[in-house]
Amino acid sequence: MNMSLTDSISDIQSKNDFSGTVFVKDKDMVLDATFGYANRSEQRKNNSSTRFGIASGCKLFTAIAICQLAEKGKVSFDSKLSDCLDIDFQHFDKDITVHHLLTHTSGIPDYFDEEVMTDFEELWITYPMYQLRRLKDFLPLFQNERMKFQAGQSFHYNNAGYILLGLIVEQATKLEFSEYVQDYIFKKANMMDSGYFTFDSLPPNTALGYIDHPDGTWKTNIYSLPVIGGSDGGAFVTAADMEKLWEALFTFQLLSEEYTSKLIKAHIQVDECDFYGYGIWIKKTDNHVLKYHVMGYDPGVSFHSAYYPETSAKVVVCSNKSGGAFEMMTGIEAKLKIGPKKPNKKP
Repeated sequence: MNMSLTDSISDIQSKNDFSGTVFVKDKDMVLDATFGYANRSEQRKNNSSTRFGIASGCKLFTAIAICQLAEKGKVSFDSKLSDCLDIDFQHFDKDITVHHLLTHTSGIPDYFDEEVMTDFEELWITYPMYQLRRLKDFLPLFQNERMKFQAGQSFHYNNAGYILLGLIVEQATKLEFSEYVQDYIFKKANMMDSGYFTFDSLPPNTALGYIDHPDGTWKTNIYSLPVIGGSDGGAFVTAADMEKLWEALFTFQLLSEEYTSKLIKAHIQVDECDFYGYGIWIKKTDNHVLKYHVMGYDPGVSFHSAYYPETSAKVVVCSNKSGGAFEMMTGIEAKLKIGPKKPNKKP
């Protein structure tokens, strides 16, 4: 089976010009494959220890942090935003809770609204990306805007909500958000190569993100994203470290069994088979969980990773291009016969 999967991954890579790392752990099988360049100019290849940006994939870290604080009694899922942050949001609904923020149901305005903008880089005309170095630096982008809808009314994926969650972590712990995650999540899970790094000071063996143009030219993403990631996205991980995160989460090293269950509960139904927990996506069929998964897409970043509870298999796909992770992920799932299956059609 190992060779068959290896051949399948190589085939998907050649068809999509995939650049990145693929890590699969299923029972006694471990597969680790790398493709493409971490640095195209220097022809430096990606390897199994290369760090990759994972965009929104790290919203899970933020949710784990909030759940840890809830477990310690420092915050509650029912806590009002106004009780958690000493910041004025004059147009925000007074009933917004931590639960609403975690589940993208708060209704607050987002700093990048995909219904209005199509190009992430439009943001940096008014707010230069190199000035966004702390979570509070994002506040002017959405703090004084009006609500999109009433709190709890519906699901609308929202990065600003996760910025607020990060600020809640900072106020409750007196630590910078990235420092908290490093100490209470990465270290606990033995994710020693992961972190929140600035584009102008990247550590060794970190992949640059690449944006490819139709004419064959390319550029890196250093002027397309905030200079450092935060509670809504932008951490760097190795594929092996991400596998350790899943292992630590589902063996209750990060949270108790009770609070892990709260994190992975299907709180919101997004469509027929897709649900959202706290910082995590859940794929279900006939009330049966097929997988818990996270994903992230930014200019020069594509990322998918999943844990499959039936077999305890874990898959991590990190890419330093704007696309390719989804095709690789679905190909691996098909080969392993894990993950989403087509629901039975009703007569």
